[in-house]
Amino acid sequence: MPPSNEQKFRRLISGQDRRLIATLIRGILRGLSVLYSMAVKIRGTSFDLRWKEIQELPVPVVSVGNITTGGTGKTPVVALVAQLLQQSGYCPGIVSRGYRADESGFNDEKRVLDIQCPGVPHMQNARRADAARQLLSLHPSVNVLILDDGFQHRTIARCLDIVLIDATNPFGFHHLLPRGLLREPLSSLKRAQLVVITRASLVDEKSLTQTEAVISDSAADRHFPLLRSNFEPSGLLDVSGNRHSLAEKNGMAVFLMSGIGNPEAFRRTCELAGFRILGHSIFPDHHHYTNDEISQVLHQSQSCGAALLITTLKDLVKLPPDASQFLALEITVQFCPPEQLTLFQSCLQQSLVGSEGSPARMPLRPMSTVERDRQV
Repeated sequence: MPPSNEQKFRRLISGQDRRLIATLIRGILRGLSVLYSMAVKIRGTSFDLRWKEIQELPVPVVSVGNITTGGTGKTPVVALVAQLLQQSGYCPGIVSRGYRADESGFNDEKRVLDIQCPGVPHMQNARRADAARQLLSLHPSVNVLILDDGFQHRTIARCLDIVLIDATNPFGFHHLLPRGLLREPLSSLKRAQLVVITRASLVDEKSLTQTEAVISDSAADRHFPLLRSNFEPSGLLDVSGNRHSLAEKNGMAVFLMSGIGNPEAFRRTCELAGFRILGHSIFPDHHHYTNDEISQVLHQSQSCGAALLITTLKDLVKLPPDASQFLALEITVQFCPPEQLTLFQSCLQQSLVGSEGSPARMPLRPMSTVERDRQV
């Protein structure tokens, strides 16, 4: 399958495309990034000085976000936060934008979170304050909200800003949009109370140390916990909801299909799971698959002799019920070292205790091995 426009754009802004025309385009994009930077600074200042309204909701809000476009792993971390809150007696709800929703009004991320966090109310609306109020009206028992992809959505006040940094491309090629993938300057990390580096196992220690140094320097005089995490393969899920053991599939030849923000990280995670990869069909992030595209992927998989067709959970939830050939690789959030989970829980607990109107609950406790294995 030929490279998608998204892949071509990444090659362009990363500098991998060395053609003269690519160099000229990067120059144009750099100029546009200057304009974007000015707009971001004006918007940020308007919030800092309270020229723009920041709305207070009647329950505490925990934001999970990032500073780059593309996949940093927000969905599994949102699921982890929701699970930790549930285990400690809270009744969480989730609010998100609903980007690239289908005709039902829901997107792939909501469907994934419905699987990972059964029973947790989830409202999607580009106007997230409206979504939050609607959710609280429909579900009055909800006493804490999780704002998915909320770091830039500053119109809602929050008690904790969790920012995720993808170790495989931490700073979006070191340029603001559209020249790079940064949504904000690195100095915006000063607003964070907790930073988690994801996919730490996919890079070497030197790269991780350099990333941590840049994060610390960018935040200047702000001090916050800086944690490392991985997305560990935990199992396989089919379209019927049946789970399959990774151990029995170990070493098999597979073909991959993905439409996510970081397809290369997905490939490397599949390698860590013990699969032998024969090919990979890559589609744009949040892609909605047609029957012809599914048939084409099936043909490619069969042609190369793959024993399994592996995709992501975000892709599986968009496939038709008869797509029985596809299995989704499930992942769990694992902190490294594991003791950092306790620090993550502590930050979450302290933010809720310190939030006005936050209900008293038992301290967040470490998850048992059985509970962690149930994560997806």
